[in-house]
Amino acid sequence: MAPLAPALAGLLALPLIFSQPAAAADPAATGTALTSEQAKAVEDLVRQYILDHPETIIESMQNFQIRQQLAEQEAAAAALVTYREEVKNDPSSPVAGNPEGDVTVVEFFDYRCGYCKRVFPTIQDLLKSDGNVRYVFKEMPILGPDSVTASRAALAVWSLQPEKYFEFHAALMEAPGTLDEEQVLATAEKLGLDPDELKTAMAKPEIQETIERNLALAQALAIQGTPAFIVGDVLTPGAIDGDQLRELVAAARKS
Repeated sequence: MAPLAPALAGLLALPLIFSQPAAAADPAATGTALTSEQAKAVEDLVRQYILDHPETIIESMQNFQIRQQLAEQEAAAAALVTYREEVKNDPSSPVAGNPEGDVTVVEFFDYRCGYCKRVFPTIQDLLKSDGNVRYVFKEMPILGPDSVTASRAALAVWSLQPEKYFEFHAALMEAPGTLDEEQVLATAEKLGLDPDELKTAMAKPEIQETIERNLALAQALAIQGTPAFIVGDVLTPGAIDGDQLRELVAAARKS
C-alpha cells in the first residue's frame, strides 16, 4: 500500500495550498492571489467535495498505482535489454531442456521457497511437452543459510557433472523440511555424486561469485522475490500456472 500514499497526500494537501494567506503574495504580482476569505471558501468547497465524493480519493490512488506499475514495467523492459546477455547466456547458470531451443525461459528461484516448489511440476510438464524450450536456472538464495547451502551444492553439481544438475535440482525442490549441508550431501550421494568432491566444489569462490552475480542481476531487474520468470523479453514476477507459462512461451515464439 505504500506507493499509494503520495496520491492521497496530494489530495489532502489541496486545502493547505489554497489556505495560504494572501499577504504572502508578491506585491508586484498581477492580483491573482486569493484573499484569506476566498482561500477559506475554496478550502471548504474542496473538503465538502471530498466528503460528498470519497470515491475520488480511491480513483486517484488507483490511477497513481496504475501509473506506478506502468513505469516499473517500462523500467524492467529497459533493464532486460541492458542485461539480456547476462540473463540468458551466463555460462555459470545451469541450463535444461533444449540448449538450442527457440524460446528461452529464465527462472529466479530459491529451494526453500514454497511458491517455487509449487510451480516446479509445471516446469517439468513444460520441458516434457515442449522439446524446443531452453530453460535457464538462476539460483537466488534469499531465505536463509539453508537456501545458500542448497544453491552452492546445485551450482557445484553443475560445475562437476552438468548432466546431473536437473535431477539434483528436482530432488532439492521435492525435499521436505530443511536443506542443511548434511541433508544436501546425502541427497547428492543418493544420485551417485561424491559428497566429499561436492563439498570441496561448494567452497570454491566462483560458486559464491555466481550467487552474488545472480542477486545483483535480480536487483537490477527489480525482482523482489521468488519465483520470477523471464520468457523471451517478458518479466513475470510470482508463481504462474501451466496455462500462463505456455501462453508466455507461445507469445515469445511468435515474436
